[in-house]
Amino acid sequence: MAAPETSTAAVPTLMTNNSLRNAFGGVLSFFILLLIGVLAFSIRLFSVIKYESVIHEFDPYFNYRVTQFLTKKGIYDFWNWFDDRTWYPLGRVIGGTVYPGLTLTAGTIWWFLNSLNIPLSVETVCVFTAPIFSAFASWATYLLTKEVKGAGAGLTAAALLAMVPSYISRSVAGSYDNEAVAIFALIFTFYLYIKTLNTGSLFYATLNSIAYFYMVCSWGGYTFIINLIPMHVLLCIVTGRYSSRLYIAYAPLVVLGTLLAALVPVVGFNAVMTSEHFASFLVFIVIHVVAFVYYIKGILSPKMFKVAVTLVVSVGLCKLICGPLYSDISACITSGIALSQAFDVFTRSIKYQLPGVSSTNELDAGETSSATAEAQNDAVKTEKTEETSKDRPSRKSKKKEKEQVEKPSTKAKAEKKRLLALPLEASVIALLLLIMLGAFYVVHCVWAAAEAYSAPSIVLTSHSHDGLHVFDDFREAYGWLRHNTDVDDKVASWWDYGYQTTAMANRTVIVDNNTWNNTHIATVGTAMSSPEKAAWEIFHSLDVKYVLVVFGGLVGYPSDDINKFLWMVRIGGGVFPHIKEPDYLRDGQYRIDSQATSTMLNCLMYKLSYYRFVETDGKGFDRVRRTEIGKKYFKLTHFEEVFTTHHWMVRIYKLKLPKNRIRGKTKKSKSKTSSKRSGITKKNPWH
Repeated sequence: MAAPETSTAAVPTLMTNNSLRNAFGGVLSFFILLLIGVLAFSIRLFSVIKYESVIHEFDPYFNYRVTQFLTKKGIYDFWNWFDDRTWYPLGRVIGGTVYPGLTLTAGTIWWFLNSLNIPLSVETVCVFTAPIFSAFASWATYLLTKEVKGAGAGLTAAALLAMVPSYISRSVAGSYDNEAVAIFALIFTFYLYIKTLNTGSLFYATLNSIAYFYMVCSWGGYTFIINLIPMHVLLCIVTGRYSSRLYIAYAPLVVLGTLLAALVPVVGFNAVMTSEHFASFLVFIVIHVVAFVYYIKGILSPKMFKVAVTLVVSVGLCKLICGPLYSDISACITSGIALSQAFDVFTRSIKYQLPGVSSTNELDAGETSSATAEAQNDAVKTEKTEETSKDRPSRKSKKKEKEQVEKPSTKAKAEKKRLLALPLEASVIALLLLIMLGAFYVVHCVWAAAEAYSAPSIVLTSHSHDGLHVFDDFREAYGWLRHNTDVDDKVASWWDYGYQTTAMANRTVIVDNNTWNNTHIATVGTAMSSPEKAAWEIFHSLDVKYVLVVFGGLVGYPSDDINKFLWMVRIGGGVFPHIKEPDYLRDGQYRIDSQATSTMLNCLMYKLSYYRFVETDGKGFDRVRRTEIGKKYFKLTHFEEVFTTHHWMVRIYKLKLPKNRIRGKTKKSKSKTSSKRSGITKKNPWH
């Protein structure tokens, strides 16, 4: 009697040890997740530490400007905002053309912090939004991977996502773009879908639709979700893994998610009218047909179901022969039931090849679709039990047979584990190698975050033998425009710099990075490609007062307007035929040296870039093109230089006022007679 008492007393002790182990594991996992969040946030702060709190690239400046407007004017003015400072004189509707998720998120964070008397500026909130949501994305990755594989795999996946360089490039501090919050929304939506699939809960299905709605608000990449999930659902149906949980996970997402997506102004009716959404609707119809077939199969006995299938197939064939197959709704139901039966035969061999599925553990959709199916299966089992009660073996003999079957299988499993186990030396070496690879990966990720992705495009750096050089010419130029020009002045530049000009200089621009009007961009490209007088007339017709060009020939900045000039010529020539690209080419190349064409040397872009450039070194050597310029000494007639930054990277010119032309009668008559004699008339620069 002592042995049973000892075994009985050992059970509570074992349960206590398991509880303590689980509690300790939960606390440890929590602190590891907290450290992963700190890692994801801190590894993205190198740009702030090395430079300052500044927004990067071009598109983030538009998002920053929109967020400023939202915090000042409110949500209603934001939806109805017509921006007259861009695409002059056309303007642009902002509220209905942007994905508002990023703006609303940052605006909500700013409002919440200010309500707690934490007075942060809008720019600071925008700079740190991406690092904050990178921590959220790491935690969402943990939840997703834990739901699929386990807590250990979830922690590993979260740590990898926190420092993977490809994600750092889109979420570094200052990268205030849509991906800053959209990656988190993407991962969290997939997590809720898997959670709903595993639990069959309508609560998680509703949360999944809300997460999908946030993804739609944040980024146009939401179409990835609404196409990938239907593919998974269709694959489950094809492999015979349909269940009521699959229906609950998918159907509310399509219905509620589509209705919510249509509420976003930039999406609107595109949620039901564009081709990228059709796959979800097609699978939605398929899953309802399959669900209906399984429902009928659940409420009928197997014999009655076979009779019904035979009858329906016969009627369907008759309809096919005698009339249109899909003439009414009944024909659709007929074809669905008939196809499902053929489908079961087709997928039976596939189903048994899948891991975890065998002939003794077949996934019966009738058992999982409804309670009535379970009752029907019980009834069938009872009938079979009554029929075979005479031939049923005794309980003892059955137990012996079971033990005889289980013993070889247990031994086989143990033998398999023994064969798969590595020797101790190999295990230690593999573990050390894995640790070394992980350490090298961490070093690489930190280097990528600190060097490759930390430099903002608006502030440039250069390393040389005498140390680090910082080029802050862009902000210098925008600051000059903001403080030395009138508020209503119009600034013309290539479209790359439109967002930065409106956000930092607060001046009206002709084109910007939205690029929605090709003709307007072609007009600016034509002006830059035209001679000085023709360009002046084009800009004057657009009410332009200042022209901004980016020039990198002095410091070796390759992304300047001379290197982008070929696109100005091509886009301008695509709309205005008098701009011909061969006129700017010599031997198939754009050249600015002594071999350059006269059209190239006399165009406005060349003159505004290289005006007084020879005064820098006496030779006019372009460090980007690595050659001396062809035309070194020239004067500007219709433009005047008003500002050039310290490193000559940004140059600003002002259009001269038109001269007052006072003509006397004598001069007028002389000019008429001379023009008649010569027969020369002025050419229209547009033709």
